[in-house]
Amino acid sequence: MTRRQDGSSPSVSITPTPAAERARQAVAPAAGCREESVVLRKLSLLLLAAMTLPAQAKIDAAQAARLNQDLTPLGGERAGNAAGSIPSWQGGLAQPPAGYRPGMHHPDPYAADAPLYRVEATNLEQYRPLLSAGHQALLTRHPEYFLRVYPSRRSAAAPQRIYDATRFNALNAELISGGNGVAGVAAGVPFPLPENGQQAIWNHIMRYRGEQIRMHTNQAAVLANGGYNLLKLDRAVYFLYGRAGVSPQELDNTLFYYKYKVVAPAKLSGSALVVQETLDQVLAIRKAWRFNRGERRVRRLPMLAYDSLQPDTNGMATADMVDSYNGAPDRYQWTLLGKREMLLPYNSYAVHQQGIPYDSILQRSTVNPALLRYELHRVWLVEAELRKGFGHPYGKRRFYLDEDSWQILAVDLYDKRGELIGLQESHPISYYEVPMFGSTLETLYDFAGGRYFVDGLDNNEPMYDFAADLSPRDFTPQALRRAGN
Repeated sequence: MTRRQDGSSPSVSITPTPAAERARQAVAPAAGCREESVVLRKLSLLLLAAMTLPAQAKIDAAQAARLNQDLTPLGGERAGNAAGSIPSWQGGLAQPPAGYRPGMHHPDPYAADAPLYRVEATNLEQYRPLLSAGHQALLTRHPEYFLRVYPSRRSAAAPQRIYDATRFNALNAELISGGNGVAGVAAGVPFPLPENGQQAIWNHIMRYRGEQIRMHTNQAAVLANGGYNLLKLDRAVYFLYGRAGVSPQELDNTLFYYKYKVVAPAKLSGSALVVQETLDQVLAIRKAWRFNRGERRVRRLPMLAYDSLQPDTNGMATADMVDSYNGAPDRYQWTLLGKREMLLPYNSYAVHQQGIPYDSILQRSTVNPALLRYELHRVWLVEAELRKGFGHPYGKRRFYLDEDSWQILAVDLYDKRGELIGLQESHPISYYEVPMFGSTLETLYDFAGGRYFVDGLDNNEPMYDFAADLSPRDFTPQALRRAGN
């Protein structure tokens, strides 16, 4: 599915799902449930799930064996497409390129690639079948924006032990708590052959991202007039899920630990946050504490999930939008729509390079398109519709998940009336020293407000440290208090 030689529009099709989408995952809660107590809501959801959900059947050994045959170790199709515009998967970037040393901003292994073509407002109709609704709206609203389309490079890779764990998961992973948790796994993608939308979104949530990371990044809310202020954060993540040697029992319902400390601007410097991320957040909500520099004390946050607004995003970003989607899936009904070839962000090394001024990246209405790269890839389409009785500014979201990594590459955002109101993007690269494929820059466009939010600016900061000396002791309220002093 690439541009035809005669210039006519490419055809597009959606591949059927591996199995028919199962019945809706739970009966919608009664209206007014937001006023119920948290405990009653959890009990109601679990009871409804137990009454309405069939047992989640595991796939058989013959299906799992495909992960060493026609499928990649994480469940993508090994073969390229019929047109030759998507190549076969050959293992990805599992080794650093020559001359790379840890601590460097990752050099672009595809710097010699020339763009194949540009998609812009003037030729939108020719490429519309390959574009998400959000990208179509972005090009229409901002005619100065364009997509530079490059040769497709299937660079996603992970360690062999993650591949081995994923093969194990294919036979053993199961959804629990009405699809709001996963059991029987400790590393790897839980459902490499997904049969429904919940399994697919859990693949993103539980994908491999290393064992620990220390990073300095900036975020900015760019207003309609082009103004913005950078917020610099010192961040750390300690992953329990995916860590070598950890068993399912040792997870103790924990995915990872996360913290950040504000470095700049000076008026906010010293404020900090710690999060203990649970696996099943319906049974046990994530725990979060915040240190306020002005108060000089640590406070437990009653809620940092779902539609809670992230601080310092000018009201644009909800808590569950970090990493494109995170947290419990219980407020939405999830549908797996199938697989499709689309133009999406990929191998975004150009915007990741050291020394680029942030003013050169953050233009008035959009991120500088001359620094971005788009490629044709096969993605899973997953649609989430807000369940009756729950509140959220997004009544529907459509997710586009990379078949080779399960990284969400884009999200179309709709309000409760069904109107398209926003677009999220993740611009990924291969962190080949791990190896791991993940986002270097995340964007959120607010169409109604004519503004956007960017997170992950690292061009003038020390590069990610995947060997940082971290432990769970660094992610407690006590550690937060010490860090703030």
